[in-house]
Amino acid sequence: MASRTKFYLDKQNAKWLGVCSGLADYTGIEVIWLRLGFVLLTFAMFPFNLVAYLLIAWMAPAAPRGLYETPEEAKFWQGVRSNPKRSTSEIRSKFRDIDRRLADIEVYYTSRNTRLADEIDSLR
Repeated sequence: MASRTKFYLDKQNAKWLGVCSGLADYTGIEVIWLRLGFVLLTFAMFPFNLVAYLLIAWMAPAAPRGLYETPEEAKFWQGVRSNPKRSTSEIRSKFRDIDRRLADIEVYYTSRNTRLADEIDSLR
């Protein structure tokens, strides 16, 4: 299975080689801003910027098809890549909330509920 935290070239949304669209997917920044920044940097330092772009396009693999099933999943993995600590703390928080809610349900059903017991007895 392909790693969702790895940088890939995005050939599906590419204008030229997919570097800017891959960076946009990796960072969560809008692709138009990355492309505009690349164009501006090209005018400022032409040889270095173009060489770096071509090296990235040569070294990075293309994104596998079906990497994300939904746009929400893509957003989640962008968040994981940008700040893994925050993502793990959010997941831990969600698990703590689920554990608390399950404990509340368990207490409700295992405690002595006389009204419920009386209704069950009346049905017999």
